[in-house]
Amino acid sequence: MPDDVLLTYVVSFLVFAVFGSFFNVVIYRLPLMMESAWRRECELLLETPGDGKTDSKFNIAIPNSHCPSCKAPIKAWQNIPILSYLLLRGRCANCKTGISLRYPVIELATALLGVLCLYLFGLGPYGFATAAFCWTLLILTFIDFDHQLLPDQLTLPLMWAGLLLSALSLSPVSLEDAVWGAAAGYLILWSVYWLFKLITGKDGMGYGDFKLLAALGAWLGWQQLPVIVILSSLVGAIVGSIYLAITKSERNKTIPFGPYLAGAGLITLLWGEWIVDSYLQFAGLR
Repeated sequence: MPDDVLLTYVVSFLVFAVFGSFFNVVIYRLPLMMESAWRRECELLLETPGDGKTDSKFNIAIPNSHCPSCKAPIKAWQNIPILSYLLLRGRCANCKTGISLRYPVIELATALLGVLCLYLFGLGPYGFATAAFCWTLLILTFIDFDHQLLPDQLTLPLMWAGLLLSALSLSPVSLEDAVWGAAAGYLILWSVYWLFKLITGKDGMGYGDFKLLAALGAWLGWQQLPVIVILSSLVGAIVGSIYLAITKSERNKTIPFGPYLAGAGLITLLWGEWIVDSYLQFAGLR
């Protein structure tokens, strides 16, 4: 590998780790911003006075990062991705409260996924676009784990981005395949949702799952939807069963499906063609 290319990957890793630090903020604050907006809308609709829980000044940028325990502001040197966590030994510099390992993990995952996409898809528009695709899936995964919520602010732009990449011929997926992928992705889970509801009278999943699969279809084409659905269902069944066994939770406990869809979409983006080719060879169809 030429030195200039290696240097590009190293610099990209460092820059992408900074992105990961920002994504931690998005994962934490976006759901709270949405809940605050819903509360204000309900107050307006019901014409009731506010209870002081809504804060219009709270957003992605405001307030500045601070320790959730002692509220001490986080200094610049304490906010260096990955490195600061190691230097602080996973604790707040002021009150010594433990810092979740999830923060450096997300920063590291963001950097590794970004560099991997540039390596596999090139140092061009599509390489950076696939990196953004993976980062959005990462954010959606953790938000859904925390709140069982897949925000439209992320799923819908993700879908449109996939369609626009195909329309501009920046994606290997044709515009026709992307459009059919988005439509089929939405309708597949929409149909499963209503079939399950007609049989059981319960909601089996949320509408955010429909939109996420539509976005995956727009990016990867309708041909990859069977792989995504099978992978997400298989992993979801295995992980869900293990989770219920370990936590001894009731079987009717709601488990978010979005992370498994996101994981399946990521795997399909990176290794989908290899998976399909391997299966066809194993089945003697190729």
